[in-house]
Amino acid sequence: MRRVLITGASSGIGLQLATDYLAEGWQVVACGRNADKLAQVLPGERVEYAVFDINDRDAAAGSLSEVAPVDLAILNAGTCEYVDDAHAFDAALFERVVQANLTGTGNCVAAVLPRIKTGGRLALVSSSVTFVPLTRAEAYGASKAGVDYLARTLAVDLDPARVAVSLVRPGFVDTPLTQKNDFPMPGRVSPEQASRAIRAGLARGKSEVTFPGVFIATLRLLSWLPQRLWLSLARRMKKEHA
Repeated sequence: MRRVLITGASSGIGLQLATDYLAEGWQVVACGRNADKLAQVLPGERVEYAVFDINDRDAAAGSLSEVAPVDLAILNAGTCEYVDDAHAFDAALFERVVQANLTGTGNCVAAVLPRIKTGGRLALVSSSVTFVPLTRAEAYGASKAGVDYLARTLAVDLDPARVAVSLVRPGFVDTPLTQKNDFPMPGRVSPEQASRAIRAGLARGKSEVTFPGVFIATLRLLSWLPQRLWLSLARRMKKEHA
């Protein structure tokens, strides 16, 4: 029976992925910080739980060292906070976000790699925010850009060991995290749609999984704009949403 390990499995994209992989007959290693919540939202005989905080390197290593080998590991856990005033840059906020999204992912990579079978796959969940610089996203965007680079370099260095690496870059997904946003979220998709796109992309062995299509295509086009034109457009968007 195929086995998948998912971090951030107690809510949002991670929970939907775990639910859908279970429905497909996989065994699921559900990772999160709260054992009771994991057991409540993901009960069942084909679920095992790994309880740790991704920011605690030793806890991640200790918890995952007891996990039997998996065919697929999806490192999905992360957080999001915005810099409301760049003139009064919040270094503590920046550190929190980078610690969770980038260093926390690195902690999980170190802990999970020995548990991935030869011929297996490691997937890192980043964000479409890295296509273009967006207002207030200094911390979140920087942390996810680091995840992008981490995934791409791991893909090169793990290839001889026959461990494939995929980078997942979603647009806006309707989760408890994005429900806190106070701005329009074009192209927002449901967790079910996100899970379907991620599972399909990983099943096809794609090195990069992006969705939804129209939104991602728009961001790609915007990323080709000269910096001065992008700044002008960004100023206009900030005024409209102020």
